[in-house]
Amino acid sequence: MKYYYTKILTVSAVILSILLIVLGIILGQFFHLFGKNVDATIQQTYWVYLLFTLVLVFVVMMFVVAKILQQYVKPFDHFTSVVHQLAQGNYSVRAHNEDSEINHQLTSSINQVAQKLQGNSALRAMEQERLNTLVSSIGSSLLMFGRQGAVNLVNRVFEETFQRNGEELMGKTFKDIGLPSDIEKEIETIFLTEEVRTFQSQVVLAEGVCHLDVYGAPVIGENGNWLGIVIIMHDITELVHLEQIRKDFVANVSHELKTPVTSIKGFSEMLLDGAVEDPVVRRDFLEIMYKESNRLQLLIEDLLRLSSMERGSFEITREPVDVMEVVEQSIKVVQKRVQEKEMRIDLHVPEQVSIIADHDRLVQVMVNLLNNAIAYSHEKTTVTVSVEEIDDYIEISVRDQGIGIMPSELPRLFERFYRVDRARSRESGGTGLGLAIVKHIAEAHQGIVTVDSKVGVGTVFRIQLPTHGQL
Repeated sequence: MKYYYTKILTVSAVILSILLIVLGIILGQFFHLFGKNVDATIQQTYWVYLLFTLVLVFVVMMFVVAKILQQYVKPFDHFTSVVHQLAQGNYSVRAHNEDSEINHQLTSSINQVAQKLQGNSALRAMEQERLNTLVSSIGSSLLMFGRQGAVNLVNRVFEETFQRNGEELMGKTFKDIGLPSDIEKEIETIFLTEEVRTFQSQVVLAEGVCHLDVYGAPVIGENGNWLGIVIIMHDITELVHLEQIRKDFVANVSHELKTPVTSIKGFSEMLLDGAVEDPVVRRDFLEIMYKESNRLQLLIEDLLRLSSMERGSFEITREPVDVMEVVEQSIKVVQKRVQEKEMRIDLHVPEQVSIIADHDRLVQVMVNLLNNAIAYSHEKTTVTVSVEEIDDYIEISVRDQGIGIMPSELPRLFERFYRVDRARSRESGGTGLGLAIVKHIAEAHQGIVTVDSKVGVGTVFRIQLPTHGQL
């Protein structure tokens, strides 16, 4: 920026120089009026004096002009510079020229304007920071489009969910940022109708299928101006998964209850129709009805136990527990089934290992795991039970030589009623709740349960429990 002081001083110097040169030329013509035969030395001396006088006049005049400009023009340069910096957004700049009353008033006015602009700027920055914090804190993906359909706001959740860079999306239209086609179509509808719309979308991401509950609405300004639209996408994948589990649970409970009830009803009807007269048939039917009623009772007991755990009314009675005694008691419970399949159970348990836990719950965990290992193992195979103390916890593992489990089945293995092999599970008398109960009991002891398996080789369940639980 070139200031007026410099411009005017330069122009003044040029004009004054021209005037003095013209004046010198004119005065030089007067020299010949006083004598034609003047000595050359005198003429030279005259020219020297004349040149010196003109230079002196130039210097004096420029000094006077500079002082005048400094007094009246330079303050305006200063004010112009301050206003220019304010216009550029530098609200911290201040005027400081108070040489005269006019300058004092002008300085005061400019500084007041600067203070208000600085205050407004700080307030706007604070509001912008709050807005950014709010938008970033929203647990759902958020997109905002301007009136022309270009992106002007993206939050962190959207970037993480769709693996996009928000800065790169700015200015692009909703058709250029790679949204699923159904979401693009709904956004276009919102632009056309300017109405609120909600819908659900299923998106395939790198982590898998993601279910989104999408809300779209026009953005209306304070004056009723239509500013664009906002899109909020809430991840409901977990809810959809839970809803599917609930549906599966209801279907599985209905099926598991219906099977023994149907069997008992059918055989009782045949007994009433005359089969009761045949002692052999009557005994066979009664044995089947007894077996089915036991299965029904076991299923109901497991359901009540699992329901108690999930309601939070499940209590753990902690006491010092001998792990070896727990394992031996569990093996006695399943010994009959081991003998029926001519199997063997190998123990690798230290003589003195104790933890603070609920004795009866641990027996229940071991019985469930052993029953599971026996049910899915071939005859004449071996189940290995190992106990190892590692740092502040113990690890109990139950390894079988069974049919194994596909890797895709492992994540759902601890769900209620989830069966890898339904036919084999029912034949074994299992309710489909054993592993779910194991998981809840382990977690109630602040422990974890994991599973590794290989098809055709076998499966190993590991439970890690803290050694020093609270009494």
